[in-house]
Amino acid sequence: MNTAGDPLLRIIDLRVDFDAHTALGGVSFDLWPGETVGLVGESGSGKSTLARAILRLVRAQAGAVLWRGRDLLACDAAALRSLRRDLQIVFQDALASLNPRMTVGESIAEPLRIHAGKLSERELQGRVAQMLERVGLSAAMMGRYPHEFSGGQCQRIGIARAMILEPKLLICDEPVSSLDVSIQGQIVNLLLDLQRDSGTAMLFISHNLAIVRHLSHRILVMYAGKLVEIAPRDALFGSPNHPHTRALLSAVPTGSKPQDAEAPRTMDAGGPPPAFDVGCAFRDRCAHAVALCGSTAPPLEEVAVGHWVACHRSREFAA
Repeated sequence: MNTAGDPLLRIIDLRVDFDAHTALGGVSFDLWPGETVGLVGESGSGKSTLARAILRLVRAQAGAVLWRGRDLLACDAAALRSLRRDLQIVFQDALASLNPRMTVGESIAEPLRIHAGKLSERELQGRVAQMLERVGLSAAMMGRYPHEFSGGQCQRIGIARAMILEPKLLICDEPVSSLDVSIQGQIVNLLLDLQRDSGTAMLFISHNLAIVRHLSHRILVMYAGKLVEIAPRDALFGSPNHPHTRALLSAVPTGSKPQDAEAPRTMDAGGPPPAFDVGCAFRDRCAHAVALCGSTAPPLEEVAVGHWVACHRSREFAA
């Protein structure tokens, strides 16, 4: 990870509304070249919306997404198309993200046909074959269709398609949550190997905190469309500050590893977190709430080097 110079990606006050519902309420963070940032939070907290807003797959109402200093939200279609080779995503449902009418070889070759200029058919096939081998599949599978593969194999194909262009940023949106526990660790280790070889930065979204801990340099914690804590991995797991983060971590089984089965990691399975126009959105579920929490939204403040928390009582908890 290289934190010298400017960040690769800078998100500034990003806001996304769906009709009257605010899905993202002023999210800001940086991501550096070669860094893996884990993004965690309850279902409905805005994680996938953030991923899609960064790539302009959903429309943001306000804010900026600075990619190497250039605002993606201000780019026209042609400019955005030229930048997409460096910005790739792996989706949760690997099979649904693949075109059922295209062979896997055609799906993996498609980004090259669009972005890599004039390559001969032989060069294309060679690149695809190498990529299939790199993700643990066989080049002989190029002519098969997605429905002929298992879920784990489809996810490897999705990763191959995303990485064939050697992007600078890979966003992984719950890439292992739908896979068997025995396969999850294999996919995570594959992503780590590819990142090590290519230097690609990664935003990794997951409910599984054991996996996030295994591969992340820093971790972002979301609640109700806002970031409530940002910290280096060891600081977050060693000294979580925000009450919501503490609740999430308290549900992780002791000694969890990336291949461990999913266990409940949220305080409430009753639906998305509530949204409030004013104050702290977490206040009704927080044992430490005070009157100020109902009237004023807490800003992100640095309580230790690189450790940011949005809580009015964060200084007390950090003491």
